[in-house]
Amino acid sequence: MILPVVRIGNSRGIRIPKAILEQCRITDSVNAEIDREKIMLTPHRAPREGWAEQMKKMHERGDDELCIDDGIDADFEQWQW
Repeated sequence: MILPVVRIGNSRGIRIPKAILEQCRITDSVNAEIDREKIMLTPHRAPREGWAEQMKKMHERGDDELCIDDGIDADFEQWQW
C-alpha cells in the first residue's frame, strides 16, 4: 500500500487508514523504531497492561498455584531471635 507523505505544519507525516490501525490494535500512541531505512510502528502498551484481567482468568481456571515452593516454612515457632 502506498501512502502519501503530507505536510503537517513544519513536519511531514502519513495518514494511516482506520482498517490498518484496527488490525494492528493501535489506539492512542505507537512505538517507532528505525532499522536502516525502515520505520517500524508497533502499538504502545503500558507495562503490565492487561495483567489484572489475565490473572483473574487464570484464577478462575485454577491455574494460579505456586509452581515452585516458596521456601517459607509454615512452622514459625522455630524462628526465635
